[in-house]
Amino acid sequence: MNAPDGRDKETINLEAKDAAVKDLIQGLQEDLSREYQAIIAYTVYSNVLKGAQWMSIAGELKKHAHEELQHALIISDQIDYLGGMSNATPKEVKLSEKAEDMLRFDLDNETATIKAYRKRVRQAEALGHYALAEQIRKIISQEQEHQHDLATALGIDVPNILTEGA
Repeated sequence: MNAPDGRDKETINLEAKDAAVKDLIQGLQEDLSREYQAIIAYTVYSNVLKGAQWMSIAGELKKHAHEELQHALIISDQIDYLGGMSNATPKEVKLSEKAEDMLRFDLDNETATIKAYRKRVRQAEALGHYALAEQIRKIISQEQEHQHDLATALGIDVPNILTEGA
């Protein structure tokens, strides 16, 4: 049976899947912009933090910058695989004179990134892109480690976002 506009069910299903893939690509583009932001932020912050109490975390931030670059490469590859072209625009990097503020900015960004990636896992699985979902789960694991490192450096609990699943 055809829809009122003459399209058959198969055509409607393909159009819906195409729209869902476009939404997934758009979400991955936003994730890529967040990864660029993280690379820049970790690079800058690791060199701006001063004082003995911050030397350990500064070294950790440099490690995080390398990991974020790997995430960006993975996301860019997945965008290409889905038929998109990666953007080259980072989200805004916040700066501050205070070390605690910079670490808080990073913690907030990591938390937002984890939330976004959890949504991306659900989108990918709904489309049958299980390998993509698995790649993102691996990224989430590292992002959660970053989140833990930052919360520990700030002397606070890790933000609880477990209710949103992955």
